[in-house]
Amino acid sequence: MNDISRRGLVKLAGIGAAVATQLSATETAYGFTAGASETIAPVAPQTHKFNMTVEEARLSVSRGFETNVWAYNGQVPGPLIHVREGDFVEATVTNKTKGVHTIHWHGMWQTNSWRSDGAPGINGLAIESGGGSNTYSFKADRKGSLWYHCHVEVPNHVGVRGMWGPLIVDPADPLPIEKEVTKDCLLMFSGWNSDVADDYFAQEDPSGHLNYFSINGKSFPYNQPIRVKEGDVLRLRLFAASVAVSFHLHGHDMLVTHRDGMPVPYPQLADTVHVAMGQRADVIVHMNNPGRWPFHDHADHHLSNNGDTPGGLFGIIEYEEVGIDDPWYLWAHKKYDPDFYFTESMKKGYGLITQSGFKATPSKS
Repeated sequence: MNDISRRGLVKLAGIGAAVATQLSATETAYGFTAGASETIAPVAPQTHKFNMTVEEARLSVSRGFETNVWAYNGQVPGPLIHVREGDFVEATVTNKTKGVHTIHWHGMWQTNSWRSDGAPGINGLAIESGGGSNTYSFKADRKGSLWYHCHVEVPNHVGVRGMWGPLIVDPADPLPIEKEVTKDCLLMFSGWNSDVADDYFAQEDPSGHLNYFSINGKSFPYNQPIRVKEGDVLRLRLFAASVAVSFHLHGHDMLVTHRDGMPVPYPQLADTVHVAMGQRADVIVHMNNPGRWPFHDHADHHLSNNGDTPGGLFGIIEYEEVGIDDPWYLWAHKKYDPDFYFTESMKKGYGLITQSGFKATPSKS
């Protein structure tokens, strides 16, 4: 081995040690248990076969605002797909709408399965309207917080028609900090255009006049709280599905641990985290400050429902310790859905997991 390659190896080893030290120091400073990852016995890969549909439906985003959507399995967001790193996916998708569609598995490398990437005219064909179907087959070769969406006329289909859903690939060897998480929440941010709500084909690009904004398909105050108790370790998976966000949480710092599903070399504490269009960011929060705390986008125009504020990309974390009994609290009588952020769905094992709370109203046409 020559001197250059020796120096290169030493340098790489030093970088690796520095990354590990930084992660350990950050975790320790923030109250997480630092330490080496324990050895995990390998799990045999599973094959997940399931059917999906694309359906025409009507989604209620906010009081007084409904819009036409193309909904995967009739729901917005689409159903959770939850697998392990190394598993195989075989998804047969049937198009029941008047448009043409695909599924692009955003973030998946598609090693030796490039024809399942879902880019029409490049690595496959779009799924024809009125009952056409296609089967996508691939190995989950990319871990973390991924997502799926249509890749036909994206500004319309993804931008304002709800054609997106979460794809979570559990790592074969999770970080120590990931093992401490007690509550997992998925937040998918989107915008809507009321001018084209009733006509799927009104504009090829209707994304220039977004006037409603939502988390998991609902605008504040018609979305849901995140309920925690002191001592919880909360993981928020932030998805910029059709709008970029600058996510801010009151009363806490967030430890940014992953970007686009992959661990970051230097986790950082932040009170505001920017997520660009299409990106994902995972943050882990030590719930050590009981109260009721807002979380919201810091792009101010995303905080209204067609001009009415507060609205849009806004929510509340409620600690059990403080309750919701104040008569002036705006969600004092909220009907609670514990799975609005996929928290319960993430506990249901692996495969395709539908969520009745996200069902849109089937189209009558």
